[in-house]
Amino acid sequence: MEKGKNIVFGVYDDEAVLMHAVDKIRGKGVKIKEVYTPYPVHGLDDALGYHYSNLPIAGFLFGLTGTITALVMMIYTLGFDWPMDIGGKPHIPLPAFIPITFELTVLFCALGMTGTFFVAANLNPWTQPKLLDPRSVDDKFVMALDLASNHNHTSAQLSSILSETGASEVKTKSMDN
Repeated sequence: MEKGKNIVFGVYDDEAVLMHAVDKIRGKGVKIKEVYTPYPVHGLDDALGYHYSNLPIAGFLFGLTGTITALVMMIYTLGFDWPMDIGGKPHIPLPAFIPITFELTVLFCALGMTGTFFVAANLNPWTQPKLLDPRSVDDKFVMALDLASNHNHTSAQLSSILSETGASEVKTKSMDN
């Protein structure tokens, strides 16, 4: 979050109330910054209007890199650098390359997607998570509204909207880096 960003957040006790609140708040034209839940809530990403991630595209590209690396390495080694005549078989036996090609494809894809996810989500070992409410990792649902994104609403109006939609607590917090 940016330095000095003011967040109004509501704490919800039940996921059904939260889902209804998301629909109601988005219907009023209020932009929701984020919703923090202790476990995945089915349908929440659709209710918030999130689009699909580009992570599968990165996975495909990393897998393709693994496939190309395996094939180029084996074709160059057995076909050009160190060709061996083994029982009259061809120097480049493609069917024999399938297991190693598969393994390198999976390895590159898994490691590349993991690294990409950590970079995209800013999950560094040296950063501390910024929790609006520590109960959001136990049993509460927290909806955060950014005052800068909702410049046509005041903090009091956003607090009132959150209270009307069933939030058990409403607080304002300044998030500093």
